[in-house]
Amino acid sequence: MTPERAAILISGRGSNMVAILERARDAGWLGAIALVASNRPEAPGLARAAALGVPTDVLDHRPFGRARRAEFDAALADRLQQAGARWVVLAGFMRILGPAFLTPFEGRVLNIHPSLLPAFPGLHTHERALEAGAARHGCTVHLVDTSLDGGPVLAQADVPVLGDDDADSLAARVLEQEHRLYPAVVESAVFGRLHTEFPPRPQAAAPEPA
Repeated sequence: MTPERAAILISGRGSNMVAILERARDAGWLGAIALVASNRPEAPGLARAAALGVPTDVLDHRPFGRARRAEFDAALADRLQQAGARWVVLAGFMRILGPAFLTPFEGRVLNIHPSLLPAFPGLHTHERALEAGAARHGCTVHLVDTSLDGGPVLAQADVPVLGDDDADSLAARVLEQEHRLYPAVVESAVFGRLHTEFPPRPQAAAPEPA
């Protein structure tokens, strides 16, 4: 089966991007990655993608400013469509994307979040998990909608929270799981196996308010 093409969006070093590209290379579907694009020209991940032979592109969000966010979203969506992308994979892309971007790719934008959603949406997830006394923590791959980390959950991987954990040690173990889980979900998506290999699973319970 010929895979559908995907674009990966990054804002920084792109460690999840590298994990995806390495799996794609090793499994023979690297050609399905239409491009790696960033909103930051200085993003280190662009060079890492180019070194693996993947086309790269940059659309700097800063000239658009706050008043033209929808224009940026529409311009970015157009570039990805011009490159032939059917799927969009967010891999450390530090922008909230609105309807002008999400509508053309409805149901085809993937994100990985460093918590067991719906617990701890947003930032500083590892610190918050420790403060809440969570027994387990992890990562979630989900479809993106207009809510904050609230799209349908596709797959999760968890790790125990150890008694001597700090935010850095917990983050490192979660990142190992991200690098395992995200490439597998992306591969299933581009080959049309997503709902077969990763059926919806029960979401983690949100912590009780203190």
